[in-house]
Amino acid sequence: MTQLPLRAQLASALGRTAATLSRVTGRGDGSVIGGRVGLILEPDLLRKLAADRKLVLVSATNGKTTTTRLITSELQELGEVATNAFGANMPAGHVSALSQAKQAPFAVLEVDEKYLPEVLDTTGATVICLMNLSRDQMDRAAEIWLLAQKWRRALAGKDVHVVANCDDPLVTWGASTATRVTWVSCGQPWKEDSWCCPECGGPLDRKGDDWACRECTFRRPEPTWVLDDDAVIDPRRQRWVLDLRLPGRANRANAAVALAVAGLFGLPVERALPRLREVTSVAGRYTMVEKDGRSLRLLLAKNPAGWLEAFEVSDPALPIILSVNAQGPDGRDTSWLWDVDYRILVGRPVYVTGERRLDLALRLDVAGVPFQLCETFGDAVAGQAPGRVDVIANYTAFQQIRAEFGRAV
Repeated sequence: MTQLPLRAQLASALGRTAATLSRVTGRGDGSVIGGRVGLILEPDLLRKLAADRKLVLVSATNGKTTTTRLITSELQELGEVATNAFGANMPAGHVSALSQAKQAPFAVLEVDEKYLPEVLDTTGATVICLMNLSRDQMDRAAEIWLLAQKWRRALAGKDVHVVANCDDPLVTWGASTATRVTWVSCGQPWKEDSWCCPECGGPLDRKGDDWACRECTFRRPEPTWVLDDDAVIDPRRQRWVLDLRLPGRANRANAAVALAVAGLFGLPVERALPRLREVTSVAGRYTMVEKDGRSLRLLLAKNPAGWLEAFEVSDPALPIILSVNAQGPDGRDTSWLWDVDYRILVGRPVYVTGERRLDLALRLDVAGVPFQLCETFGDAVAGQAPGRVDVIANYTAFQQIRAEFGRAV
């Protein structure tokens, strides 16, 4: 690695100190404040820290943190990897992550969808991973077609290799200006944001994972990697059973993308896959925690597509606690709750908490789902009999719950 200029070294060191103080004093995990301090002292710090690294950027509406963790795990087979493991996915978080592993030859960074063009320009990353686009934080990130358009413009003319989910029409459109694309078929369970062609606005004909515009030539590309139930089929048509410890179809899709990325680094499936099987929890997601005789499994759901994935993983035989906030990182608009079909919860004991519990309570009432309203998360836990309980929370509610258990990961 090229040695940083003196000013950048000082900025990086002071940022690491600020991050350490944040962790020691219990104010946070330090993954943002360290980067903010560094960028104040050296505004071009991200570019300097990213130089000379083999860098992967991971962006999507759902699954960014998990896929980042999976790619990081497999690339550790090749050497040290810098990464923003706790999901601080804007430039300050990237600076903090790269500062913590200054000599790592590889870096895998989760990137907020809105910030992808800026981070790509700044870091000069050569591999981009794009998985899905669906409605999420409309008050902050704007309409998802606009995001896809930003991706198209950012990728055009860049010397970058994109790994993209060809089953999502918006992702395909966003990635299609790149000079090199590896297409992965890993499914799109949530289709409510992609019934129209992003190229011409015409209707899309859909049959299974395949899709094509009825009015223009825009259609699903032919994939070279395919998720096939519990296995991945590689470009040589060899089938690899995933056997992950992370639950659910969404994580198998994340793993398929991760294996395609590994291939770009010359890492064969037989070396990458065992690394993926070692991952059991990602920044608290899927973690089992104990509280007063209850075993709580923590699940994150930030938008309609995410709730669909969480319901698929959740055990229908168990009681469930739902917690929703609407702070800045969540998006202050909770109207997306009305896009989620909560009727799947009928018959389960449902407990509702969080700062916007009344918004969620109204949605459940309209859906005909009986529930118990709880003032706090502690009250919701206290209402459970000893045994297993599922917990689904959106972003800041999830982080508050993690904090109660010492940020278990």
